Amino acid sequence: MRFISIEDIEPGQYLGKTVYSANGTVLLSAGVQLTVFMINTLKRIGVTMLYIKDPDFDDIEIEDVLSEATKQAMFREMSETLQAIRSGKDWSTRKINASVDSLLTDVLNNKEVLLQLTDIRTADNAAYIHAVNVSLIASMIGLNLGLGYSQLKDLAIGALLHDIGKSVPLPEGANAKDPKHHHTWRGYELLRHKREFNLLIAHTALQHHERLDGKGIPRGISGDEIHLFPRIVAVANMYDNLVSGASKDGRVLLPHEACEHLMACSEQELDHEVLVEFMRIISVYPNGTSVRLGTKETGVVVRQHRGLPGRPVIRIVRGTGDELDVNEIDLATETTLFIEAVLA
Repeated sequence: MRFISIEDIEPGQYLGKTVYSANGTVLLSAGVQLTVFMINTLKRIGVTMLYIKDPDFDDIEIEDVLSEATKQAMFREMSETLQAIRSGKDWSTRKINASVDSLLTDVLNNKEVLLQLTDIRTADNAAYIHAVNVSLIASMIGLNLGLGYSQLKDLAIGALLHDIGKSVPLPEGANAKDPKHHHTWRGYELLRHKREFNLLIAHTALQHHERLDGKGIPRGISGDEIHLFPRIVAVANMYDNLVSGASKDGRVLLPHEACEHLMACSEQELDHEVLVEFMRIISVYPNGTSVRLGTKETGVVVRQHRGLPGRPVIRIVRGTGDELDVNEIDLATETTLFIEAVLA
């Protein structure tokens, strides 16, 4: 499979990974042959990149930490939860607990897999994918930091629900720019009344926009005043926002660019120790990504090295038809070669 811009996709190509709707149902299944109508529909609903099957790269495995069943269940539960909150109805903590148990089971079973965020976002499913991604990233960081299962579960729930306050309507006449009405406060007030949840879950929602230097919101606390859980969620939240275009400037950064941005925030906005563990679990150049080497040759990332996220294996295919010359370059051993650019 290759990961390419939807602008470069042609009718007749085959979809490499399933696209989900907002409630977790399948919108387009992997393996379907794309038509002009399908491509135009995907563009209309906000899809910008897709995984496409390619005979030269059929053996590339896109390793996901989460199973398709876990993802579908979590998208469905988040959709139902946020709809209930918007409507002022009660919502099930039991279902959230069950979803997070499934997520943590997958994380523990796949702890050697480097993280690649591969789910295709649409305008409708972006909020749910973001919530699940932040929970996944936070859980993997927490596991690396040595948290026990009960701590991991509280962290994963807090991360999954970190933006839940955005679904809580503002009080009548309230100013949305007032820190007292920020979505972090609204989320905290909602979660702290759920007796089934540890109070740390509510504090994770409250503090995930605080900064180590005290310039965050809503309270401007700093350093060790910020609990470890929201410090972890802050890293996960920023990374997913950067690669999805949901950050303040709206730019979509490539994974390696987002990692550089995060490291530049170390000790001012983000916790350095948390960032170190994040860099150990992330795939800087995900499988299926087209890259150009310093030699000016272009190829596709086909495999990863745990512990060396910036030094993957690159496959270069030269020629056409039956006259193909296929060569794989392992950047872990070819230490003088570097990736010069990622090709959209």
